[in-house]
Amino acid sequence: MASASKSLSTFLQVQGPVIRVALTRVRGSSPRNEGTEMFVSAQGLWGTIGGGQLEHLAIEQARDMLRAGNLDKDMDVPLGPEIGQCCGGRVELSLSRMRASDKRAALLRAGDAEAALPHVYVMGGGHVGRALAELFQHLPVRCIVIDTRAQEIALCGADVECRVSAIPEVDIMTAPQGSAFIVLTHDHGLDFLLTSAALERGDACYVGMIGSGTKRTKFRNWARKHCDGQTIEHLNCPIGASGSRDKRPSVIASFVVAEVMAELTSETAATAPYGPLDAPASGQHQGQQGISG
Repeated sequence: MASASKSLSTFLQVQGPVIRVALTRVRGSSPRNEGTEMFVSAQGLWGTIGGGQLEHLAIEQARDMLRAGNLDKDMDVPLGPEIGQCCGGRVELSLSRMRASDKRAALLRAGDAEAALPHVYVMGGGHVGRALAELFQHLPVRCIVIDTRAQEIALCGADVECRVSAIPEVDIMTAPQGSAFIVLTHDHGLDFLLTSAALERGDACYVGMIGSGTKRTKFRNWARKHCDGQTIEHLNCPIGASGSRDKRPSVIASFVVAEVMAELTSETAATAPYGPLDAPASGQHQGQQGISG
């Protein structure tokens, strides 16, 4: 995704006095998890604690604090009919006017959360690869598009990392543990090599290869013969197998992204950093409240 830490840094520099709003305790059902934070100025907002009336009330309280010059406030909010929400839980919020040291600490947290983002490797910069990049750039992942063809990489306009790699197997071998690999190159033979390399790691969160059931069968037979009996138990192929018959790159990409994100968040949801990396994309944080129902 686009650098949220840079976006937050800009916000804290240009917005003047800022109130940090943090979820300090969550009981029952809540739109966001404990530890989630957002930042409120007189005219702007960065991040979200879940939208709805809860967020609206917190923004109002924060701006009241700025007008009155108050430094700290706690809120205890039932998420029920009293405020027009139906989550049914209860949350406690801490609101505090940020000092210079608080802003530095917030930027450190943002940097740590950004460094911990899962890596998603899109192995192929063709039509579907570029469509995947367009979607992944808005999600809390580090997306890397890799192709052997410089001319294809040059066509990728998404705010993601792009690499021209003569030996893309090396990129797979050196990827961090828990990465996701989506293989969709221009060559079936290269697809097989890269998919095998990703499966061989044994620590990938997701391995997917574009193609049909027939291609899956061919890869299974190839892997048994050429890769010491490698199995395809953990291979997703076809990718984005939702039952849709629509073959447009953007549609395929939408189903694949949903599939990958389900895997990336299923095991890490309880420990993922729920901090400021949920902020809106650059250019959307000035004076917008982002309140949802």
